[in-house]
Amino acid sequence: MTPPVAPLSRQPLGSTGLDVTPVCIGGGPLGSMPENFGYEVSSERGIETAAAALTGPFNFLDTAAGYSGGDSERRIGAALARVGGLPDGFVLATKVDRDGATGDFSADQVRRSAEGSLRRLGIDRLQLVYLHDPEHITFEEGMARGGPVEELLKLKDEGVIGHLGVAGGPVELMARYLRTGVFEVLITHNRWTLADRSAGDLLDEAKALGVGTVNGAPFGGGILAKGTARSAKYAYQKAGEEVLDRIRAMEAACAEHGVPLAAAALQFSMRDPRVTSTIVGISRPERIAETARLAAWEIPPELWEVLESMAVPAASWQW
Repeated sequence: MTPPVAPLSRQPLGSTGLDVTPVCIGGGPLGSMPENFGYEVSSERGIETAAAALTGPFNFLDTAAGYSGGDSERRIGAALARVGGLPDGFVLATKVDRDGATGDFSADQVRRSAEGSLRRLGIDRLQLVYLHDPEHITFEEGMARGGPVEELLKLKDEGVIGHLGVAGGPVELMARYLRTGVFEVLITHNRWTLADRSAGDLLDEAKALGVGTVNGAPFGGGILAKGTARSAKYAYQKAGEEVLDRIRAMEAACAEHGVPLAAAALQFSMRDPRVTSTIVGISRPERIAETARLAAWEIPPELWEVLESMAVPAASWQW
């Protein structure tokens, strides 16, 4: 029997002064990203889902300028208009992106990206903005005088942006950005899941620095929610046999305890005291309530012990 949907408490997001629920709705699928998720999302369905997110049990929604060429933000903007604006206490985060056609990640591009987000979302200020996927340039380029990070700081000084974060993959690169002291929030993705523990040291460092941590892709791109019968990819790439065998064992252990694999994958992230919020990408309105139920599903302590022994060896992590 699944538990009812219940309100979730809010926690401080690092030093930002923002309080967020332990689940954050991910806006990637809202704009339709079939190359990543394997299915299309119509404009109306994306808008309806965004509206459900804005009025549901979670107060945190994450998107990016580059998701589906801006369609994720456009649909969220339409949903904001539909529900009468951003609800009190709601946190809407977006990300500045490099130019999708040229790869340009200059200061000018950062400003264009942020200004485009304001237009698409239909708001006059961005609460929280991440430097998105800086692994596509060198750290030195990112931090250079007159570069993208300096431009983000200018936008913050101008009041266009409230708080700055960094969101990306490679854990050592993310740690280097955190050590600059510029960023208040971190997004790591696909690197702290039931299967992959690459981000362990990064989470420790973020906590020591007082940085709020948001953990993305707790389902590893879907396989830790759908199971191996429906997906053979981890982090949007074909998974190796070692990874698949470990996840199959996790599926069997969860089934033995009457627990959905997705509930264990989500709560693995939620139960970590170093993680403030966990991003779950959603593309249907009904998934909001389903995610809340997964977040509240009762999981016996003995299952956590079993699952811990099934984590993928470090040699197969994303890093």
